[in-house]
Amino acid sequence: MIAEGRAHEAAALLAACVGANRGGLLLRLTLQNALAAADDATAMLGVARETVRLYPDAAAAAVALGDALRAAGYLPAGIAEYQRALRLDPNLAIARAGLGSAWMDAGEAEKALEAWRGLAPEDWPLLARKIAEAEAVLKEPRSDARYVRHLFDQFAPDYEGRMLDHLHYRAPMILRELGDLLALGASAPHAILDLGCGTGLMGAAVRDWAGRLDGADLSPIMVQKARTRGIYDELEVADIVDRVAACKRSYDLVFAADTLVYLGELSPFFGNLSRVLSPCGHFLFTVESKDGEGFELGPKRRWRHSEAYLRTAADNAGLELAALVTCVPRMEAGNPVEGFAVALRG
Repeated sequence: MIAEGRAHEAAALLAACVGANRGGLLLRLTLQNALAAADDATAMLGVARETVRLYPDAAAAAVALGDALRAAGYLPAGIAEYQRALRLDPNLAIARAGLGSAWMDAGEAEKALEAWRGLAPEDWPLLARKIAEAEAVLKEPRSDARYVRHLFDQFAPDYEGRMLDHLHYRAPMILRELGDLLALGASAPHAILDLGCGTGLMGAAVRDWAGRLDGADLSPIMVQKARTRGIYDELEVADIVDRVAACKRSYDLVFAADTLVYLGELSPFFGNLSRVLSPCGHFLFTVESKDGEGFELGPKRRWRHSEAYLRTAADNAGLELAALVTCVPRMEAGNPVEGFAVALRG
C-alpha cells in the first residue's frame, strides 16, 4: 500500500493493529514508515518515541527515532539516537548512513565523512553521491549555511548572555562608533539592512538612525528572538548571500556585525552588495584579521581576512574604502580576537 501511494490507508491499518495490541517491533517500524510517506512528522515522532520506550535495547528502534527527530528538525537529539544505535550495534549500516546524513543536515561535512567511513556501496546505494557532496562542501570558500544555522539555533536560547557576558561581544557598538566617526547619524533617517541580525543587537544599536530597519539571519530561532524586540520593519530567515543577491530594495546603510566570519571569498558578495547600496551608501562590517594576503579558515571554523584582501575585494566591486580600523570584536577563552572594523562607500 505504501509503495502504491496509499500511505494514509496503510498508516490507518497499522495503527489499528497497534491499538489492538497485534504485532511487535516490525509492525511499529512499518507504521513509522507509512507516516513518513504520508508526511505526518508529528505522528511519526510520537510512534518512534513510544517504540523506543517499548524496545529500549533495539538498535533499529533507535535509528527509527533518529529518523523521526531528524525529519522534525531536532538534529542534536536525532544525532544522539543514531549514536546510541551504533553503541547497541556498531555494524548497523543504516545507523551509520543516518548519522552521516544528520551531520550533513547540520553542515558538518567532516563528521559526516567520518560517520560513513567503513560503509560500502552495497550497504547504502547513495554512499558515493553523498561522499561527493560532503567533499564538495569542504572545498567551498565559505562556511556551509546548514552549519551556521545549526550552530546559532543551538546558541539562540542563551545567545545574548553568552556573547555579552562570556565573550564580551562588542561588534555592534564598534560599528556604531565607526558610523559616528563617519558622521552617518547626521544624515539620518536611513534605510538600514542588518545582515546576520541574530537577536537584534546590531539593530538595537542603530535603530535611532533608521527610517526603515530590515534584518536577515539564517537561524529561525534567532529571527524569532529579534522579532520580539519590535524594532524591525521586516525580518527574513535567509542566507545573507542569497538575501543580497535577490534584493530589490536599496539601502543607505548595511551592517554585518560578526557575520562575514562565515564567508571566506568575499568578492562576489561585495559585487552584489554594491548594487544594494544607494548612492553614497555605506556598508559597515567586522571581520577577524590575518596578516599578509588573502583569507584563511581559523581553528574555530571562522574565516579570517587580511587588510590587503579586503582592499582588493572592495576595489574590484567598485566600493570605496571609507574606513578600516583594528578592533577586538569579541574574546575567545579569555584572549582578544583581533579584527577589523570596515566601512565601504558605494
